Amino acid sequence: MFTKLSKAAVSAAVLASAAVAMATAAPASAVSAPLKCARTAVHFDLAKGQTPENITLAPDGTAYVTLAKARQIAAVSRGGSVRILATLPEPADGGVHTPALGFPLTTGIVRAHDGTLYFLYATGTADLTGVWRLRPGGRPQRIAALPATGLPNGLALDAHTRTLYITDSALGTVWRVPASGGTATTWSTDPALAPTGFLGANGLKIHNGALWATTLDKGTVLRIPILADGRAGTARVTATGLPGIDDFAFTGHGDQIIAALNTVNQVALIQPDGLHTTVLTAADGLQGPTSIALRGDTVHVMSAAYLTAKDPNLILAHLGG
Repeated sequence: MFTKLSKAAVSAAVLASAAVAMATAAPASAVSAPLKCARTAVHFDLAKGQTPENITLAPDGTAYVTLAKARQIAAVSRGGSVRILATLPEPADGGVHTPALGFPLTTGIVRAHDGTLYFLYATGTADLTGVWRLRPGGRPQRIAALPATGLPNGLALDAHTRTLYITDSALGTVWRVPASGGTATTWSTDPALAPTGFLGANGLKIHNGALWATTLDKGTVLRIPILADGRAGTARVTATGLPGIDDFAFTGHGDQIIAALNTVNQVALIQPDGLHTTVLTAADGLQGPTSIALRGDTVHVMSAAYLTAKDPNLILAHLGG
């Protein structure tokens, strides 16, 4: 992917420039309509590698999160207590060959109706990189291998077809895997998914007959139709100008999206026509937001503090009408 510089060098350069942008960008005012009442609900322990990367919610109010650098899966209660459910094995080489980043990390996570958790692990090694499963009361197991040269990142579950979809940020690919486990197959390699220097396809959701994805390098939101036979249609860009966009969620108002903009330390509300406004900033406690989930009108925003290096957290806010 890189010709004159190593992946580590390029990653460092990208992160350094992003950190400067985050530090110098003029933040908007604190929490903006239609969001209100933003508060920091949970502070994670950065010294233990508790960098919250992705989140999925259960009906009882529990939030299940991936703590990327700690290689862990955790349950966060409605009261804010954090319980570690599993720690994944460290690769023999320490994960130094993990594409783009150089360290092993847990990334996307989803929850099935029976409480089974599916999540991704990227290590740069063939024996560990892939899709993992954790059943209630069980132990984590890998159910599908993914290329060690890739960086599996976003994860979505089609409960109707029991199919998992995975974005690969390094290879610019969307993979498909049966929820029961098995061989990963390529679903889309549309050029719109490709990285342009650091990370391509990132966040991922299934909504309204299509797979929606973000691309961090290009700052875009994509809609890829799921055709009648299950194949991928052609990707269409639905929004642009979203620097450092990571994961996102649909608000429940049609195709309206609320998205984490990691490198500029903002949360944006994106309308179906692509217009967007900033609704949360550092003034609200953001520390490099990575993912978003909604339960009713409550917005959950995870911040991993990759660039700020302080106070990884979970912020809650109310989404008004």
